[in-house]
Amino acid sequence: MVPVRLFSASSWTRLEGVMGAPSTWAGLPLGRLLPQQAPPRPLSTGCADCTKHQKPPGKKLLSEKKLKKHFVDHRRVLVRGGSGGSGMSCFHSEPRKEFGGPDGGDGGSGGHVVLRVDPKVKSLSSVLSHYQGFSGEDGGRKNCSGRGGAVLYIQVPMGTLVKEGSEIMADLSRPGDEYIAALGGAGGKGNRFFLANDNRAPVTCTPGELGQERVLHLELKTVAHAGMVGFPNAGKSSLLRAISNAKPAVASYPFTTLNPHVGIVHYAGHQQVAVADIPGIIRGAHQNRGLGLSFLRHIERCLFLLFVVDLSVPEPWTQFEHLKYELEKYKEGLSEKPHAIVANKIDLPQARAILPQLRAQLGQEVIALSALTGENLEQLLLHLKVLYDAYMEAELGKGCQPLRW
Repeated sequence: MVPVRLFSASSWTRLEGVMGAPSTWAGLPLGRLLPQQAPPRPLSTGCADCTKHQKPPGKKLLSEKKLKKHFVDHRRVLVRGGSGGSGMSCFHSEPRKEFGGPDGGDGGSGGHVVLRVDPKVKSLSSVLSHYQGFSGEDGGRKNCSGRGGAVLYIQVPMGTLVKEGSEIMADLSRPGDEYIAALGGAGGKGNRFFLANDNRAPVTCTPGELGQERVLHLELKTVAHAGMVGFPNAGKSSLLRAISNAKPAVASYPFTTLNPHVGIVHYAGHQQVAVADIPGIIRGAHQNRGLGLSFLRHIERCLFLLFVVDLSVPEPWTQFEHLKYELEKYKEGLSEKPHAIVANKIDLPQARAILPQLRAQLGQEVIALSALTGENLEQLLLHLKVLYDAYMEAELGKGCQPLRW
């Protein structure tokens, strides 16, 4: 017997028109029934099955590797604490105990939503736009209270400012710092709570309260001991690669670095100094030109600065003057932080010739080095340690806990 699905709809129509009713040609051979043409292709149900079981397209979650490529330093977050569980209204039931009394338990409290600093998190890219806390369970019989909702932790990087409107609510700048972003709602009361001398059989119970709802603005300001400040192509990324294990992108075109990178410089006694490579600043950055205000604020959180100037350009001392001007225009007093001047690209012939003039113009110590060849890097590392020790001594003298990595 030939399977019916081997015939197309048009073949059946032609056969019925030529042969008449199927009962008149049921006994004829198969060769006389089929028309003289190429056999029709079998109908395939494979595509239909694939379509049936295909999942609707949705937004794929970014992997951890891709999340690191997407640097996010602003995030608007809606946080809502967990709702409290409702109280139970019931009465004790036991043989030979007719009036057992009310035994409805209270509902559990809703869970809080807490922001917590995680040193492994470097960006706000993993922070979602909405968080809902865990709700508490309802109360039960036999005076059993419902379980409270678990605390929902949101991992944020160090240096995260929490704002509500224009008001700064918290500054999470140290590992382990926490801030309760939204409180969970209180649990409802069971009818056992309303038992009184004048009301021996209360049936009243209350529902749980809703959790607190807030809209917060998270802003990341890089926290590092030292911040490298310089114009594009001054060699900041190459210098960071030379003194630490950080691997920022290095290229010959300007604005290679679009995101701050933090590298760790290791010293004896397990001391670690964090150095941040801040994207290049141009003239007019305080007016939001170039990368502008997006990364000037990252310099604000650094404890001391490394001004990196390019010795291969004419009059490199003007770079230092322009950098200080941009920092001062952004925030008064920012350029007066403890700092060191680093003259990069000393390996070039024209750079060695202009170095004495640079020192004469600035009138202060200049650390001349080459990030490419590694020449004189030891002097920078020693000076970096001096700045770090001075900071530690000042913080301990104030009775404050210094920032450690």
